[in-house]
Amino acid sequence: MIYRKMTVKDVEAVYSIEVESFPTPWPLDSFYFEMEENPFAYYLVAEDDNGNILGYCGMMIVVDSAQITNVAVTKKARGKGIGEGLMREAIRVAKEQNAEMISLEVRVSNTVAQNLYRKLGFQDGGIRKGYYSDNHEDALVMWVKL
Repeated sequence: MIYRKMTVKDVEAVYSIEVESFPTPWPLDSFYFEMEENPFAYYLVAEDDNGNILGYCGMMIVVDSAQITNVAVTKKARGKGIGEGLMREAIRVAKEQNAEMISLEVRVSNTVAQNLYRKLGFQDGGIRKGYYSDNHEDALVMWVKL
């Protein structure tokens, strides 16, 4: 698996993973905006030996902190450590960019993701009530000091 910085050429593949993974996916235009206009955005992709993108991780790095915006792996490739690889690479990049901490929100029902984040050193930081617009589920805020 190769983990690399996402480019605008990857947007369509990443968008298909987004649609497959989330009940309220970001619009396609949002990914183009992140690639072409947002100077704080840094996205990674996981690419197999055949050049297929199997997952992605987006974050915003502003001054000394990073915020993970989204992480997803295509359904057929889940459970193979790709999400963990993306998160480890995001942590490496954030450190390289002089970030001192990373935070994220995760559905309170998504214990699989929470367990991965805890494995990587993330701690619980609080609850955002009704955070998700599709069903008003709460989000658990998690963070890790780098």
